[in-house]
Amino acid sequence: MSVGLIGLLDDIAGIAKVAAASLDDVAAQAAKAGTKAAGVVIDDAAVTPNYVIGFASKRELPIVGKIAVGSLRNKLLILLPVALLLGYFLPAAVTPLLMLGGAFLCYEGAEKVLEAVQPHHAHQHEARLQPIALNTRSVEDEKVASAIKTDFILSAEIMAITLAAIPAGSIWTQALVLALVGVFITVGVYGVVALIVKADDVGIALARYDGASFVGRAIRLLGRALVRGMPAFLAVLSTIGTAAMIWVGGGIILHGIEKYGPPAIGHTVHAATEAAAHLLPSVAAIVEWSVEAAISGALGLLVGAVAIPVVEYGLAPAWKRLRRSRSA
Repeated sequence: MSVGLIGLLDDIAGIAKVAAASLDDVAAQAAKAGTKAAGVVIDDAAVTPNYVIGFASKRELPIVGKIAVGSLRNKLLILLPVALLLGYFLPAAVTPLLMLGGAFLCYEGAEKVLEAVQPHHAHQHEARLQPIALNTRSVEDEKVASAIKTDFILSAEIMAITLAAIPAGSIWTQALVLALVGVFITVGVYGVVALIVKADDVGIALARYDGASFVGRAIRLLGRALVRGMPAFLAVLSTIGTAAMIWVGGGIILHGIEKYGPPAIGHTVHAATEAAAHLLPSVAAIVEWSVEAAISGALGLLVGAVAIPVVEYGLAPAWKRLRRSRSA
């Protein structure tokens, strides 16, 4: 009986070792996949603060919290099972769906460019799409909904990159890796966003510090610098966020075109990046990335510019007619 007990304990120890090795493997895969998705993560962090600008300070963190919850719901309840199912049953559909999402990002980015360049036309465009909100609560809800829609596309790209980086194996391992990456990226992104949007409040608190020492004066100076610098920083971040939407969306579409379009398109893009890299061999990797990003951005802006009238005069009226027919 004691021998049997020892054997049972030995088996349990063996199972524990296998489980620990599996967990280590999952953690390593999650870290590797998360690193590959870092570019989209940066774009996500740059885009989100745009949706908080203009609201009262006390509403900033609740808005960020709502978007974060929506982001987790996107990743874990929708995108994770969809990614696994598509990857297993219909892998050919992943790229076309991502291209549609990329077109949506281009459209949103082009809308913001239009608002900056021709605000009157941008307001007319918005008015044709939906009724103007009449109270602060509805404006907040619209902003949150818009942020969650944009996050859905960025999250889809993150999950697709993650899935592509996971070695073939158990579907449960893939699901666990996707879940880990989704949770850690969401916590990281929206934690950074929360710090960004509350930096001015931190600055005010530091500026009111009443210490008389040199350290106290330095703290107050830092606080005043934060308060004065945050509007400019948020404006720059808003511009980066808009550029990121156009660049990421254009990049998704460009990769799809390279996969499904004439081979000459992909060859031309790669030839352009290599030619630029040869001009500055000491920073070849940076130059290659910059040229490809510029091409993606130009394509994204073009797609977004075409999408604005398509949405305004085609999709939006059709959607309104559909809603009226359902309510009738």
